[in-house]
Amino acid sequence: MYDVHSVREDFPVLKEVIYLDNAATTQTPVPAVRAMEEYFFKYAGNHGRGAHRLARETTNHYEDARESVAAFLNADVKKTIFTRNATESINVVALGFPWEDGDHVIVTLVEHHSNLLPWMRLKEEGVDLTIVKPDITGIVDPGDIISAITGQTRLIAVTQVSNVFGSIQEVSRVIKDAHGEDIRVLVDGSQSAGHMPVNLGSMDPDFFVTPGHKGLLGPQGTGVLYIKEPDIIEPLFLGGGMVRAVNDSGYEIEVSPAKFEAGTPNMPGVIGLGRAVEYVKDVGVKDIEKHEVTLARDAARRLAGIDGVEVYGPKERSSVVPFNVTGMNAHDVAMILDQTRKICVRSGYHCAIPGIGFLGVDGTVRASFALYNTQEEVDQLVDTVLNIAAFIA
Repeated sequence: MYDVHSVREDFPVLKEVIYLDNAATTQTPVPAVRAMEEYFFKYAGNHGRGAHRLARETTNHYEDARESVAAFLNADVKKTIFTRNATESINVVALGFPWEDGDHVIVTLVEHHSNLLPWMRLKEEGVDLTIVKPDITGIVDPGDIISAITGQTRLIAVTQVSNVFGSIQEVSRVIKDAHGEDIRVLVDGSQSAGHMPVNLGSMDPDFFVTPGHKGLLGPQGTGVLYIKEPDIIEPLFLGGGMVRAVNDSGYEIEVSPAKFEAGTPNMPGVIGLGRAVEYVKDVGVKDIEKHEVTLARDAARRLAGIDGVEVYGPKERSSVVPFNVTGMNAHDVAMILDQTRKICVRSGYHCAIPGIGFLGVDGTVRASFALYNTQEEVDQLVDTVLNIAAFIA
């Protein structure tokens, strides 16, 4: 049986607030923080740059973290690359792909800016862009994506779970159909990895990105990039650690993953991420998904039943619940929730202005759930929103 109260013991801040801003960043469990603390206090050295014991131990822990993350995603460890966040991961692909004038990219309107702006910028390089619209609940028909393919389409970039709607996209179908047309697919797993089972072996994306600080429970400043065929992407950064040989006439680049990890990496962050991923695995990602979805769908149903409250997104949603109180600015609602009940939610555009604009509103309030949230916290959210709506009415 899922023991949420035992899980909560590993997140001390939850004794102070009701934290429902998990789509922006989750809290990091004590064991992951301890792993980072241990790095600083017991063996801090540089990764791959020394023969002494501290450097060796640092390198071992860093690469152990890579093994943990790759195993968790069922990915090839040599194709699993550490970055600062999902944003950097997407930009590595967008800027390193061998584009030609007239190439074509397809994205959707429900994307986070991080999976939209890098593709928009490619217009300067002569790359065309098509943005596919969702239905009113934020679900994009895979058929609409495939119908947008032209003879010049090189890549499709799509989120697995929308951070605006909480909608879950059929990425496996998109990938299968796109591969039938010899088109590569990038999947943004920022709101899926750690929240639901993700198996890159069966999904078979060409690129998969996720930050460390969301469903994986790791620290900020960590991210993951999976590249199915690393040789096709040129590294974004050049420098120490990613070069095999240098002379006065040129240089030879290392193979993946070193190829994409120039400079001193975020060693404590990656080590903490590795431990956080082990924590998620130990709790059980299927159980986490069931717990989060149960809370989110209950919250959505009950909020939608309040006069003056509009809830967005599909009925079969993930852990994200966006809503508004009629006649109130989303930021004001969020402030009241915080100041009266210490309920922390997100408000505004959620770094996805086109998606919010599609709803025809000036921002939303977003409650998003994680493995440590409780039914009692859902009750307090609903009761407080009920009082706010009643006061406005």
